[in-house]
Amino acid sequence: MAGPGLPLLRELSALGEKGGGDLTPLLRRHPLPGGGVFSKALLLRVYRHLVETGRIEEDPALPGLLRVKRVRTLSGVAPVAVLTGPHPCPGDCVFCPSEPGLPKSYLSGEPGAMRALRLAYDPFLQVRDRIRTLSRNGHPTDKVELLVLGGTWSAYPLSYREEFLKRCLDAMNEKESSSLPEAQEANEEARHREVGLVVETRPDMVTPEEVGRFRAEGVTKVQLGAQSLEDRILEANRVGYTVDQIRRAVTLLKRAAFKVVLHWMPNLVGSTPERDLEDFGKLFSDPALKPDELKIYPCTLVETAELKHFWKRGEWIPYPDEVLVDLVARCKLQVPSYCRINRVFRDIPAPAITAGCKKANLRRLAQERLARMGKACRCLRCLEVRSGGPGPGPLRLEDMTYPSLAGEEHFLHFRGENDKVAGFLRLLLPSPGGEDPGLPEIEGSALVREVHVYGRALPLGRRGKDAVQHRGLGRRLMERAEEIARAAGFQKTAVIAAVGTRGWYASLGYTLEGTYMVRSLG
Repeated sequence: MAGPGLPLLRELSALGEKGGGDLTPLLRRHPLPGGGVFSKALLLRVYRHLVETGRIEEDPALPGLLRVKRVRTLSGVAPVAVLTGPHPCPGDCVFCPSEPGLPKSYLSGEPGAMRALRLAYDPFLQVRDRIRTLSRNGHPTDKVELLVLGGTWSAYPLSYREEFLKRCLDAMNEKESSSLPEAQEANEEARHREVGLVVETRPDMVTPEEVGRFRAEGVTKVQLGAQSLEDRILEANRVGYTVDQIRRAVTLLKRAAFKVVLHWMPNLVGSTPERDLEDFGKLFSDPALKPDELKIYPCTLVETAELKHFWKRGEWIPYPDEVLVDLVARCKLQVPSYCRINRVFRDIPAPAITAGCKKANLRRLAQERLARMGKACRCLRCLEVRSGGPGPGPLRLEDMTYPSLAGEEHFLHFRGENDKVAGFLRLLLPSPGGEDPGLPEIEGSALVREVHVYGRALPLGRRGKDAVQHRGLGRRLMERAEEIARAAGFQKTAVIAAVGTRGWYASLGYTLEGTYMVRSLG
């Protein structure tokens, strides 16, 4: 196989790092001996074999050209999603699927759930399987964002949570550990480092005590199911919490430096498109909210959800697709550049949807609607640098400042000539008063809640010709954040660092205090 693949690999190498796009014509010029064409995955295996056997020299650009599903790591990290095992949820939401043998709200036909079921929900096997798949498809896997899905993390027993996370880290570390702290310490120098840890929970379960547990577990980002910002709608859908509990949870998490992702659902029982549009605006007008990231999940009906009884009685009617596309488009116009819309449609297989929108390309349809209106979404995802780079000119450092109930927030970011965001930092200058998260190591500190450099993910220590990562942008953002904090009278800066990023912050003069990386500004 290596013989016929060699000329093809040489032609690909000649394309360089900018030679992406449709490789089909080139692949067809070099067919397989028995007919057909090379797949990217097969070529990657041939390439690696030839490098390992010394027949060709390593070409750092080639894995990028042959990368399968390149979008997976275009935001700078390798996302690895794992599912927790089935466990009762304290909620009784009418729209949630309740499929036997699965965590509440998940379906067996979803890709992540299928993988978890195949591996019996074993966290070690799930992480190892996902890392191997990403690597096999040409993606760097040394910077991993671990997403723990499966419902309400806070409802699981603490012993289960600790063992689950330890086993996830064991898979990244490629060795066993005797405790979660030991696994965390080992990950600081591991081949696959955890650069972010995300969990899902309910707003009514976020307390100072739970915030402390999150930090001991290494959590850096929390997803909250807000769904609606109107108590009447929350009650009609039996969500089980209030708008005030959502507001309290977001503020408490921000004051402990967490990134906050809110889930919002149009087309709930009792709502209308007009009310939804007004409701969406509260996400950014209410100083207690202003999420860092957002998932828009239009309400759809699946067979195992209690919603089917409302549908049969005519008490819930799904919006027509055109109405929903227009609503999402108008919602996107309200999103400020500091917020990233991660998803606009949940990954539910169309055959599983009994009623409601089945258009998985809802985001693209909304963007096309905006284009016809002569407008465009300005959310962070639409502005982030991806494979195209930030443009030829110099990057400019901008500071978008906005007030929140947690304090004064700064969205420091580098923009290129094409207006794309190459990297950013979220800084919070906490306001006095308010609910204390009860973490003495960050008392009196300015809080760095996130540092992220965009562009395709690169292996640690490697620079690409046209890549954004590993060019000192993160260091410059940290220096500017410290200047702002010092000018505001803060004596120290604390970073909610994932365990795999502690070494980088240590190189900037930060030391570990409790679960945060801290530096004196004196």
